[in-house]
Amino acid sequence: MFIGHYALGLAAKRLVPRTSLGTLFVAPQLADLLWPALLLTGWERVRIVPGPNPFLHLSFDAFPISHSLVTLCAWGATYALLYGWRTGYHRGAVVVALLVVSHWVLDVVTHVPDMPLYPGGPRVGLGLWRSVAGTVSVEVVMFVVGAGVYLGATRARDARGRYGIWGLLAVLVLCYAASLAAPPPPGIGGWRHRVRVAVRGVGGLGGPTPGAARAWPERGAARLLAPRRPRGARHHSGSWSSTSSTRSHSSAVL
Repeated sequence: MFIGHYALGLAAKRLVPRTSLGTLFVAPQLADLLWPALLLTGWERVRIVPGPNPFLHLSFDAFPISHSLVTLCAWGATYALLYGWRTGYHRGAVVVALLVVSHWVLDVVTHVPDMPLYPGGPRVGLGLWRSVAGTVSVEVVMFVVGAGVYLGATRARDARGRYGIWGLLAVLVLCYAASLAAPPPPGIGGWRHRVRVAVRGVGGLGGPTPGAARAWPERGAARLLAPRRPRGARHHSGSWSSTSSTRSHSSAVL
């Protein structure tokens, strides 16, 4: 499941209006954010299974640390403790913990029986993924409802907020559609290389820090950053210029 997880994050905004949308997005996807790193270490394993069903291209042989019910409860408690310690918003911490564990619940509905109850324990799954039409229908309905709840619970402060949230929703839908149309990876070796490149790229951009989560493009909750002054530059009416070149920086919207 992909946009179904984000749907819960969107809907949760009504329950915890003080919690940023970035945090509410990270929580239900925490398992999938941990999984690539654990895959690279060899602690979790996956196989490529070519076939016509895009949801079954990966066979999850073992992912007990990132996706078992017991470990996700532990990850949720850890995330909630860190969030509560940083913000003091205890209601938000409880919702964040529940969102982390919700990943297992939704994946049990969609996965074939590969979702472990605990590391080394029995694995369960109802297999909705076997039906492409059924999976897409469920996820789209969840996403529409979640987006509707979010839009009804929040109000844009300005035009950037009005258009920013629609842009974010559009990006998620496009990513979901692209994942359905993409062919399976050519092999686990090449796929792991792509994961390494992606992880390094995220690290080069500063990684998914709490600050980045707080700056998620919510409706009108944008934060403006002032331009940084280049060395040897002089300030002229909102822009920086130097003897060799002139550069103008508009404020960046996070």
